[in-house]
Parts: sequence; C-alpha cells; structure tokens
Amino acid sequence: MKKIMALLLSVGMLLSFAACSQTRSLADIQKSGKLVMATNAEFEPFEYHDGNEIVGIDIDISEKIAEKLGVELEVLNLEFDALIPALQGGKADMIAAGMTADEDRKKNVDFSESYYNAAQVIIVTKDSPITGPADLAGKTVGVQQGTTGDKYCTNEDGESEYTVGEVKRYSKGMEAVSDLMAGRLDAVVIDSFPADKFVEKNSDTLQVLEEALTENEEYAIAVPKGNKELLDKINEVIREMKESGELEQIVNQY
Repeated sequence: MKKIMALLLSVGMLLSFAACSQTRSLADIQKSGKLVMATNAEFEPFEYHDGNEIVGIDIDISEKIAEKLGVELEVLNLEFDALIPALQGGKADMIAAGMTADEDRKKNVDFSESYYNAAQVIIVTKDSPITGPADLAGKTVGVQQGTTGDKYCTNEDGESEYTVGEVKRYSKGMEAVSDLMAGRLDAVVIDSFPADKFVEKNSDTLQVLEEALTENEEYAIAVPKGNKELLDKINEVIREMKESGELEQIVNQY
C-alpha cells in the first residue's frame, strides 16, 4: 500500500510539474511572435462572429496587449467552460471572455485588474408574469454553461439569495434566448451587456427586468497561476487604456 501511495504521489507531482512547464513565460511569448488569447465567441459585444472574423471589446483590448508585447494576437475560440482548462494546459497564454473574477476561479488562475463592471440580469418575454428575481422560484431558467449566471442559478453552495425550479444549460447565450422565445423556458439569466444586445434584436418580444439578480461583477483577464510578468504587462495596458479614455471609447463603440 505504501508503495502504491508513493507511486501515486510521484505521478501527481509529475503531472503537476508538466502542467506548470507548459505555461509560457513573457520571453517565450515574445520569442514566438504571438500571444494566444482564449475566448468564447458567443458573448456579444465582448466577443462574437462578424462574418469570418471574431470581434468585440475583449478582442480590441487583447490586440492592445499584443501590440504592447510586440507580437501578433491569435484567438482561440472554445466553449466557455473549457477556457480555464485550456489555460492550465498551456493551450493559451490568457483568457479574455467577459469572465468574472470570482473567488472560485481565483483558485485556478490569476486575474488582472478589472476592465468592466457587470451584473446578472433576467430576460423574460413581454407577457411574462415574472417581475423580479423572487418570481424565479419553481421556474425553468436558461443559462450559458460555466458562467456566473449558471453558478448563481444552480446554487450548489447554497449562497444564492434566490432559487429557481430547474436550470437548463446552453453553450451559447443565443440558444437560451431562442428557447425562451419558443416557450421552452420561463426566463434567461445572463450578463447585462449581452442581455441588452439580445433584447435589442428582439424588442417586440423580450425585455430585461429592472431588478438584477446580481450586481458589481468585475470582468478581468485571466493568466496562468504565477505568471506575474505577463500579468504586470496586461495590467499596465489596462491602466493606460483607462487613463487615456481609450477603454471607454472601445466599450462605447459596441
């Protein structure tokens, strides 16, 4: 038994070392000539498809970071819940995906300074009897898998102020909204900015409730644990963009 335990510990240490060794240093990134950013391009206006291109607020910010490093930006489009594993596995150098810097995620990645404050809001049809978060009790709610809205509605830790009847998860927020309009959901919980975009496109059918489910969520860029050099450069760019007003201009553009 002791030998087996020792072997398991050794394998664990090797796997841990392998994962750490896959993280690229700032020098590695600059030598390669490219910065790999992982995102989920289903989150307009932060990242979305425009023809064959992926565009959005996070793309523009990441382009500025790549420019600061003197390299080109490469965008890796993945499912939202695959982003952190990809970062940990060395497939990406950073994540920019409208990701909230919450305490659970901070256990696995390091976050930059915040570049946007958001809230989780509720989308319903205009004829819905749901008027606020308390009305979600017993209702079927759609969320984008792996997002803050998913965590809050699933409520595995029991800390959510409100409860829902059933949670249905989608890889794309638009799929949840489509099911809401088709009558297969009672509501959709999603970040405020994308919610406004979805409702804007379907203003005759949908509305965002005035009372948010959560508030003051900070979006930030994630890097592998311990990659301080890269994190410092990212923070430097974010500060410069805030001070110059460029960050506000980018957000307003979308």
